[in-house]
Amino acid sequence: MIRVGQTRVTLESVIGLYEQGASAEEIAMRFDALDLHAIYATLGYYLGHRPQVQLYLDRRQQGSLAARREAESRSPTAQIRNRLDRQRIRGDASPAG
Repeated sequence: MIRVGQTRVTLESVIGLYEQGASAEEIAMRFDALDLHAIYATLGYYLGHRPQVQLYLDRRQQGSLAARREAESRSPTAQIRNRLDRQRIRGDASPAG
């Protein structure tokens, strides 16, 4: 996971806000750990290396989705949710009395 400078703020966070239309100043207000220099450097790198950064972001997103699916499949809540869905479907199929 790429972080901006010596902070815990991720590259995904900064680029995500930028792609949503946030200015560097708005990003700085959102992350008080970042100064404008770090934000402009990050955005400058992103704009100069967009294909490479986008490939990284896409891989991170795919990894996150796979991890989420795996965690949900092992979670007892997933099993409970499936059981409740089956009961609801059976209840919907039963005749009104």
